[in-house]
Amino acid sequence: MSPAVRPCTRARREAAAIREAVRAAPRRTVVTESVFAGLVLLCSLAPVPLIPTAHPVTVALLGAWAALLVPARRMYPALTVLGCVPVIAGDNVWAMVVVPCVVWSAVRRITPVRRAWGVVGASSAGAVLMSIAAQSLDGLPTMPYLVAGAGVAALFLLLPALSGMMLGRRRPLTGLLRERNAYLEQTRFLTDEAARMEERARIAAEMHDLLGHRIGLISVHAGALQLAAERQAPPLASQAELLRTTAGTAMDELRGILGVLRHHSGEDSGERGSREDLSALVADSRNAGADAELHWNATGPTDADARTRQAVHRVTREGLTNALKHASGAPVRVTFQDEGDTVVVAVVNDPPPGTCSPGAGNRSGLVGLQERISLLGGTLHAGPRPEGGFALSARIPVRPDSLPVYAISPGQVSGGAGSRPPLSAEVLTWPRLLGGGCAALLVLLPTIGGTIALLIMAALH
Repeated sequence: MSPAVRPCTRARREAAAIREAVRAAPRRTVVTESVFAGLVLLCSLAPVPLIPTAHPVTVALLGAWAALLVPARRMYPALTVLGCVPVIAGDNVWAMVVVPCVVWSAVRRITPVRRAWGVVGASSAGAVLMSIAAQSLDGLPTMPYLVAGAGVAALFLLLPALSGMMLGRRRPLTGLLRERNAYLEQTRFLTDEAARMEERARIAAEMHDLLGHRIGLISVHAGALQLAAERQAPPLASQAELLRTTAGTAMDELRGILGVLRHHSGEDSGERGSREDLSALVADSRNAGADAELHWNATGPTDADARTRQAVHRVTREGLTNALKHASGAPVRVTFQDEGDTVVVAVVNDPPPGTCSPGAGNRSGLVGLQERISLLGGTLHAGPRPEGGFALSARIPVRPDSLPVYAISPGQVSGGAGSRPPLSAEVLTWPRLLGGGCAALLVLLPTIGGTIALLIMAALH
C-alpha cells in the first residue's frame, strides 16, 4: 500500500467510526451537541457583518472550526485541545471565547493525567508560537505582544485545563463514595439480619424449653389417661386417644414453627398436602364429631412445590378447625382440584343445624393464611355463602416464584428502624461540589474575567 493510500484508508475508517458512534449515541445527546455547535457557529459568525475585519474569510473559517470542536471533544479530546491552537492564534475573538469551555470539557476525558498535561503544554506552546508567527508577517513581535500571547494561552488553555482535571478527578471519588455507601448499607442490613436470626433462635429455644416441655407432659398424661380409660371407662377411651393424638400434633406443629424461627429452609415439617394427609385431617374431624368428607379431583400424584403442598395442608386444617369451632354439626366438604399450573383447595360447610353459638375467634388464622398464600403468588377467599354456611378456598401456583414465608426481603428490612435505604446521589454529590469543586471554580475566575474583558474590548474596537 502506497503512503498516499494509507491516510485515505485511515480517514475512511475514522469516518465510519464517527457514523457508528453518532448512531449509537442517545438521541438527546445528539440533539444537545448539534444545538451547542449551532450556537457556537452563530455566535462566531454573527458579529462579522457588524464589525468590519481585515480577513473575513479567515474569521469565518475559524468560526466553523470552533463549531466543529464542540462535538469532537467527546471522541477525540486530545486532538480537540490541539485543535484549539489556531482559534487562540486567530483574530476571531468571538470564536476564541468558546475555547475555555471546549478545553475544560475535553481535558476531563483525557487519561492519564500525565498525557493530559502533555497535550495542554503542547497546545499552549503551539498557541504562543503560532501567534508569534502570525505577528512576524508584519514585523518582529514586541515584548508586550509576547507577554499578551502567553497570558491568553494561560487564561484560555492552562487554567480551564487545570479546572477540568480537578473536576475530572472528583468523578471517580464520587463513584467511590457511592460504592462505599452501598457497602456500608449492605453491611448494616446483614448485621440487622444476623441480629434478627439470633433473636429468633433465642425465642425458639425458649419456646422449645417451655411449651415443648408442657406439651410433652400433656401427651404423657393423655397416654396414661387413655390406658386407664380402656380398663375402667371404655366409652371414654376414644376421647382420651384424641387428646393424646392432638397433643402429639401440637408438638409436631411446634417443631415446625421452631424450624421457621430458626431459619431452617430445608426442614421438612411433614405437611406434604397429599391425598393421605388431607384424608388424615378429614378423619380427625370425623373423630371430633364433624360430618366431613374429601373430594379429590386429580388424576395422579401432584408434583407441586413443597411450599404449595404445605399451604394446601394449612388451608384444609384451618377450614376444618373453623367449621368445628363455628358450625359444629354442619356437613363439611373438602375439595382438591388439580388444574395443571395451579391447585385449588376449598373447605365448605353448610349452616349449622339449629341454634349454635359460634366459637370465639379473632380471624388471626385467616390473616396468617392470607399472608402465606400471597407470598406464594396465590389468592385466598374466605367468607359466608349466599345460601348459608362458610367457604374457604385458595388458588395456589404449583411452582411459586416468591420467597419462602420466613424470608425477609431487603425492601421490607429497609423500612424498619434499624436499617435505611442507600443515600441518594445528590446527598453525595452536592457536598463534594461545594467542597472540592470550589477550588476548580475559583481557578476559572481569571478565565471568566479575561473573557469578559476581551469581549468588551472587541465590542468597543
